[in-house]
Amino acid sequence: MRITFMSQAVMILAHRDFEQIYELSLKLKRRFSVYIHFDKKMALTSDEKSRLEFEGIKYISEVDVKWGGWSIVEATIRLIRFALKDESIKFFHLISGQDWPIKSIDEIYRYFEYNNDKIFLDVQSVKNIKKSGEPIEWWLKYYYNYDKINRRSFSGKIFHRLNISVQTILGINKFKKLSTKVDFYTGSQWFDVPREVLVYALDYLEKNDELYRLFKTSFCSDEFWLNTIVMNNTVFKERVTGNNHRFMKWIHKNGSYPAILDEDDYLDLKNSDAFFARKFTKEYSNQLIIKLDEALKK
Repeated sequence: MRITFMSQAVMILAHRDFEQIYELSLKLKRRFSVYIHFDKKMALTSDEKSRLEFEGIKYISEVDVKWGGWSIVEATIRLIRFALKDESIKFFHLISGQDWPIKSIDEIYRYFEYNNDKIFLDVQSVKNIKKSGEPIEWWLKYYYNYDKINRRSFSGKIFHRLNISVQTILGINKFKKLSTKVDFYTGSQWFDVPREVLVYALDYLEKNDELYRLFKTSFCSDEFWLNTIVMNNTVFKERVTGNNHRFMKWIHKNGSYPAILDEDDYLDLKNSDAFFARKFTKEYSNQLIIKLDEALKK
């Protein structure tokens, strides 16, 4: 299906480096409406707010986001609701503030204009998947509160292991509390989806309180909530491509996991079928950004 000049929005979850986010937004706004959620820990100056407003870049800053906590999903949901207010927008993309487009903005726009009936979501069943040596089903099955506890701190890591051990001994199982059968799916939190998918997902979560509370007390719910809701809808499930066209390197590099990309990654990005890549920072990625932007001008 094709809709000529279909209105699309890019939603950005941002937590650092205003200037990089601003440059990214300026690049995107030539073809896309841009909506940003700034982590509340980013205190925007009056000048920064004025620059965004002058360019027509819409933003909110409502949630103090903590890694691994429900707050990531809460910020995403609030950003989605904010963007959905414009009923003319028919297709939505979610990226991070450390993303950068690695194809031309026109090419990205046209691809989704021609494929606007598909759901670009990375999905796989949670069964038999392990991360950090533990079944990720445990991240849903047990209770966590990483909006209060820093999961990445030394004490947070110890707490995580002890928390799982204690709940295993006690036989805790949140799945048993669900009144309806749900198959759980996981995958990347970044997506490109039609409007109807987001409207349905928010409505579904609101009407299924037990599932909402399960996700709210889980670990890394941003990697489960939308994937699960979409894949439990038989119509949507058939439209999921399984590829969200994002590039990341799952290695330790430049002090980060996944890697902060630099100029040495240029050929990998150039040969990728992805539309966006991450992570980019001014400190390590500036020359890579210059090189990518120059190549796209040719």
